[in-house]
Amino acid sequence: MLPSSLSVASLDFGAAVWRADALACAGGATVASGHGALDAELPGGGWPLGAISEILQPPGVCQEWRLLLPALTRTCGPVVLVGPPQVPFGPGLAAQGLDARRLLWVGAAAPAARLWATEQALRCAEVAAVLAWLPQVRTEQLRRLQLAAQTHSKLLFVLRPAAAQSESSPAVLRLLLVRASSAGVAPDALRVQILKRRGAPLARTLVLSARPASLAVLLALRGDNPGPGQQLVAREEAGHALDCLAAGA
Repeated sequence: MLPSSLSVASLDFGAAVWRADALACAGGATVASGHGALDAELPGGGWPLGAISEILQPPGVCQEWRLLLPALTRTCGPVVLVGPPQVPFGPGLAAQGLDARRLLWVGAAAPAARLWATEQALRCAEVAAVLAWLPQVRTEQLRRLQLAAQTHSKLLFVLRPAAAQSESSPAVLRLLLVRASSAGVAPDALRVQILKRRGAPLARTLVLSARPASLAVLLALRGDNPGPGQQLVAREEAGHALDCLAAGA
């Protein structure tokens, strides 16, 4: 029995024990997300390699490219897209550092076909990352993908509807993207809630800039007219996977 004057917090166990009120270390290597505020809240400072990162979005919100593009530009090799709902805007991707020729599109419609294509892509040695849109998937199927990602040490992003947040998931990281509707928040900002991570829960919502640095500087020089920002969001919500204005940055 510990003396009454001795607390657990005062004991030094080194790295052998993780305290539940602290951010855990990553279970393996990570890739920086490119969003400083987000990296500061992720174990290991970035997206985990060899694990599922689950991105949830409500209907009408399609901001996965804005969130993931900075990290994808840091990788080398093909990026496999399984069942994407929109066609990526090649010039916009190129303007922000991702050669559209690196993208491999798998247009599978059936849930079983998407799962099979995702698993096969994870097995391919040359593939750098896999983005899989899986609106209909069971927990045991996600466990199989988690095992494949872990075995082959791949970046795996699973895109699902926000309604799935009530379902159990083996993903080590779950994020929810919501609309930037708060007063004082730029209309094209990313509002991110971390639903699950290795570590203490994060109650507050992160607000991330959706503009690449070059575009932000350009808009600042022009007086940061809100018109382009509103147009940028409208384009994306209308079905563009990446805003066209980025191509001119």
